[in-house]
Amino acid sequence: MATNPYASYMAGLDPLEVTRATPARLENLLRSPAPEKLTLSPAPGKWSVRDILSHLADCEVVFAFRLRQALAEDHHVIQPFDQDRWAATYGAYDARMALAAFAAVRQWNLALIAGLKAGDFDKPLNHPERGDMSLRTVVETMAGHDLNHLRQVEALLAQSGVIVA
Repeated sequence: MATNPYASYMAGLDPLEVTRATPARLENLLRSPAPEKLTLSPAPGKWSVRDILSHLADCEVVFAFRLRQALAEDHHVIQPFDQDRWAATYGAYDARMALAAFAAVRQWNLALIAGLKAGDFDKPLNHPERGDMSLRTVVETMAGHDLNHLRQVEALLAQSGVIVA
């Protein structure tokens, strides 16, 4: 498995630009849909927009921990998590609340990243399922993960009749 499973989404894009733009892009997508459109699942077992936003909020907390642990430890070993087990609680959340949580933690992470020295991005860490990587790869993964889920949100909104600009 590649160290960044979302690398194909990047197509030469700057990961920092993508991560900075994602909260505003999501906010724009959520301007018009009625709340009930955000909880529609496209099929049994598939995530709704609310579920994707909740997942993004959870993942941003995970990325926050990974970034900080990578900086604090020598050759930090990442703790994987089961996204489907975490998703079992998403029915309790509101989509806009999940977006607010995501955006707040993202801003915190961007402030950390902005303060890093160039050499910090080369700091090594290990993902038990993906192998050795650098802190740069974690940031690139954040961006590719954003793009993957932005496309899903756009598709779900379009399927539910919401015009996506």
